[in-house]
Amino acid sequence: MVTTMLRPFARGGSPAAFMNKLSGRTSNLRSTGRLMATQSGDDAAPPTALAKLHLEDGTTLTGRSFGCHESQTGEVVFTTGMVGYPEALTDPSYQGQIITLTTPMVGNYGVPDRTKLDKFGLPAMFESYKIHASGLIVQDYAHHYSHWKAASSLGDWLKEEGIPGLCDIDTRMLTKKIREKGALVGRIEVDLDAPPPTSWENPNEHRHLVAEVSAKEPRVYGKGNPIKIMGVDCGMKYNMIRLLVDRGCELTVVPWDHPFASDMHNYDGIFLSNGPGDPTSCKETIEQLKQAISVPDNEVKPIFGICLGNQLLGIAAGGEAKKLPFGNRGQNQPVINHATGECYITSQNHGYHIDTTTLGDDYKELFTNLNDASNEGFIHKSRPYFTAQFHPEYRNGPTDTEFMFDTFLAACKDPKAPIQFPVRKPAPPKPDVKKILMLGSGGTSIGQAGEFDYSGGQAIKALKEEGKEVVLMNPNIASVQTNMDEKSHTKADHTYFLPVTPDFVEEVIKKEKPEGIVISMGGQTALNCAVEMYLDGIFDKYNVQVLGTSVQSVIDTEDRQLFCDKLNEIGEKIAESYTAETVEAAVEASKKTGYPLM
Repeated sequence: MVTTMLRPFARGGSPAAFMNKLSGRTSNLRSTGRLMATQSGDDAAPPTALAKLHLEDGTTLTGRSFGCHESQTGEVVFTTGMVGYPEALTDPSYQGQIITLTTPMVGNYGVPDRTKLDKFGLPAMFESYKIHASGLIVQDYAHHYSHWKAASSLGDWLKEEGIPGLCDIDTRMLTKKIREKGALVGRIEVDLDAPPPTSWENPNEHRHLVAEVSAKEPRVYGKGNPIKIMGVDCGMKYNMIRLLVDRGCELTVVPWDHPFASDMHNYDGIFLSNGPGDPTSCKETIEQLKQAISVPDNEVKPIFGICLGNQLLGIAAGGEAKKLPFGNRGQNQPVINHATGECYITSQNHGYHIDTTTLGDDYKELFTNLNDASNEGFIHKSRPYFTAQFHPEYRNGPTDTEFMFDTFLAACKDPKAPIQFPVRKPAPPKPDVKKILMLGSGGTSIGQAGEFDYSGGQAIKALKEEGKEVVLMNPNIASVQTNMDEKSHTKADHTYFLPVTPDFVEEVIKKEKPEGIVISMGGQTALNCAVEMYLDGIFDKYNVQVLGTSVQSVIDTEDRQLFCDKLNEIGEKIAESYTAETVEAAVEASKKTGYPLM
């Protein structure tokens, strides 16, 4: 159920009238007549029915059914992404799986309009035309949603697609169980009297998941574009199509078992998509790839594989695909590029990887996951064949590795040129300091709550690992930062329980003589203190170097007008805003911006 809520700012008329009522003044200002519009609503019916989750290890959990009230079996996996459930649920790589979301609250921003199409005729907000996951498990489900793009609640979307959803489940416990035992087959059971299953069918073993999600016949996107690419659809996410066509490709998407090796001479390159399940089930695709990579040098075509495409090319190259214990699924997986030495934060969704020690001598590892050391991609030593186990097309997730598509298309234009990856600007040199003063989080309040205690503690830990002597100023004895336990990893070398004010900070600087100071780990109090000391020349007086965020950056971002000016300098879009120092000026500005406003 969707409602477009059009509410007056307050009872009794215009914003000006409301403010005048608060101040006791009267005004002749004409009402703006503007209303606040938000897309907000609730489930057609809040979740009340109970349902169970049975796992193959004998565990049974009881929760509430907020999706389609039907039973479903699948491989239970978890993903650590905090946002992006519309994209995740429609990712074909989740075919046959029941997704557990580790983020605790889910559903508060609803689901976008399913009928809105992009310029390619694809659903604009999703990664395929339907939900592919077999079910969804969350801790806290928000049946009331509010977002400017929302068209319905998450629960109503699941009902519309026939997908069960289960809430009020201890997802932390469930995630720990999967991490300890590996991915488990499970069943969402809506019949409370039904006994747990006595046998389990793993979808990876009993179904051809790729055949279920792949295109049934070829289709062309970007007709007439100059670069001709054949895309092998093993469960292709729509954003792969968008990114390739936007870069000037005529993309011919073919089914997973299409005999593309005989057609490759008609194209500039071959793209292998993501997809679900066990890669060894795609025997036809692997056989085609073996032929494609065995052609003479003068017939070579660049090949770029993502996710399942990475695994399929790896098997064709003689490698072995192995199942990971619980897979890598989320938006914050760190990956190292061995060609450049750079680290990227990536979006991932896979349960298998290639053991690169089994690859032929012509290949070498290109990317490695820094969490579990699993392979994240490989590259041929002389031919333009390379892969990414992660998702450079993001959707949802970071855009750090979108350049992979540019690298692929550069190879398609010049297959004989060596594969090259862009290198970021070199990092600034490390400051030559041995002793560092850190302004701590102080009392817990708005603007300097627990997150600064945590980040400050981690900063102390990192500085100590770098061999630095750390002096901490923090008046709050009840914080993790000020823990004096010898076993604590976040214990500073010297701690001053003093207020973070310019006078006290200057006294500590006189006594300790630090060479550097960290000002960005103490919330608003530390920032305000640092700005005042900077303007008074205290840091220059004692030759103390500000580490990390510069004071000028703090000044520019704290002042909304300066911040707006800086964004305008680089052509970045920013909401219309005005500076007002009186209620009357704010009301006049509101006539230009409209409501809602802050």
